[in-house]
Amino acid sequence: MALSRIVLRQLEAFVQVADMRSFSAAAHRLGLTVQAVSQLVAELEATVGFRLLERTTRRVELSSAGRDYLPSAQSILRHVQAADVAADDIRNRASGLVRVGAPLVLAASVLPRIIHRYATLRPKVVVRIRDVAVDSLVSTVSSGDIDIAVGPDRAIGAEAQAKPLFDSPWVLWCTPNHPLAAQQDVRWGDLKNVSLVAAGHDHENSVERMLINAPEHERVVPVDIVDNMTTALGIAAQGVAATLAPSYVGVLAAAFGLIQLRVVDPETVRKVCLYRPTGRSLSPAAEGFAEFVESELPGDLKILSGSNVKPAAKSGRSRHISS
Repeated sequence: MALSRIVLRQLEAFVQVADMRSFSAAAHRLGLTVQAVSQLVAELEATVGFRLLERTTRRVELSSAGRDYLPSAQSILRHVQAADVAADDIRNRASGLVRVGAPLVLAASVLPRIIHRYATLRPKVVVRIRDVAVDSLVSTVSSGDIDIAVGPDRAIGAEAQAKPLFDSPWVLWCTPNHPLAAQQDVRWGDLKNVSLVAAGHDHENSVERMLINAPEHERVVPVDIVDNMTTALGIAAQGVAATLAPSYVGVLAAAFGLIQLRVVDPETVRKVCLYRPTGRSLSPAAEGFAEFVESELPGDLKILSGSNVKPAAKSGRSRHISS
């Protein structure tokens, strides 16, 4: 017997008649004529090869075979109904799994807050954070290892796209008693003889690109390179060295007791972007969460860090870097 010969409407008619013990009552519940319900049940009986109902002039009863078959028919309809509800949830962005990647600072601070808030709106959507190095943001999105990513601007190819969320200037993070702390602004030349620690090659390379056209006496070379931003901030907190980083890391820097000093002439701005794939569409759940991140992330960072976070500028005099 081919399973495709059984129609869901036939099962539904049989289950309703069995429940109501009446063709007319079942027809009323289904919004069909009595003749249509009778025809559906007859077709199902012909397909399964045995009588499901015993019909008399006064009432309808399940046959012995019908009693055995009824639980299976009910189970099929329950699964179909569950699948229909799941489809509605997915279509309406109410359920699903979203994998979001971000560098340590964002992954450890602001993203958990956003995810917690989103869970109150979409409790069936599961969002998983994956720590991703800045250099790997684009490749992990392109390869499908994650759905979306949030982080500093990077060079993108044809398999990913970036939407700027906000601008964050590069600043000097140091202790309040650092020799430069009394200055309102710091110029790149002031950093020539200052001990600096860079967090990862991304930061080191970004500083190098900032000053690629600077005269030799203004070149800045870090004395040490560490893997994580938290390590650089910890070193800076001990006064061993200062560190250069976008102002949005203030969400962690404040916990280390560090202050930020603007670095000008030029002031260099880092864009933080939302990355998504171009070769495949996002699931409705991922699309919904991406839109939520776009609307919530800049405001959360401003609240948490008090840093100079502002909507991404389309143009301006500050130098924007991208690698």
